[in-house]
Amino acid sequence: MLILLAAIFAVHIIGIILLLVATIDNAWWASDTYSTDLWGRWVLTNGVWNLTDIPSGSHYPQDYLQAVQASSILACIFSILGIFVFVAQLFTLEKGKRFTISGVFQFLACLCIMIAAAIYTDRFHIDEQFGWYGHCFILAWIAFALTLISSITYFVLRKKTA
Repeated sequence: MLILLAAIFAVHIIGIILLLVATIDNAWWASDTYSTDLWGRWVLTNGVWNLTDIPSGSHYPQDYLQAVQASSILACIFSILGIFVFVAQLFTLEKGKRFTISGVFQFLACLCIMIAAAIYTDRFHIDEQFGWYGHCFILAWIAFALTLISSITYFVLRKKTA
C-alpha cells in the first residue's frame, strides 16, 4: 500500500510540475523567429530573444487569452491544493474512506487545463501557416492526462490498514 501511495504522490507531483511549466514557460506556439506563450511573445532580433506584448487583433482575441490564462492558473492552484489535501487526508481520514476531496481538486485541475488548451487550440493561430504548437502546449495536454488519471485514482483509492 505504501508503494501505491508513493506512486500516486509521484504522479501528482509530476502533474503539478507539468502544469507549472506549461503555464509559465514560453512556447505555446513557436516558429523560427518568434515564440508565443500565455503572457507575451519572444521575438528573435539580431540573435537575441526580446520579450514583446502579445499582438492584439483577430489572431489573439483578448477575452479568450484571459480565459486561457485564468484556466491555466486555476489548474495549477487546484492541483497544488489537491496534494496538500491528499497529505492531510493520509493522516486524518478514517480507515475505509475514499480520498474524494483530493480527487475533486485533481478533477477540477484536469478540467481547467483542458479548457485552457482547448480554447487555445480553437481560437489562436487558426490562419497561421508558419509555426507549430510548442512544448508547453504539449505539456498542457500531458498534464491533462496525468491529472485525469490521478483524479480517477483518488476516487477509487480507499485508505486501508497497512
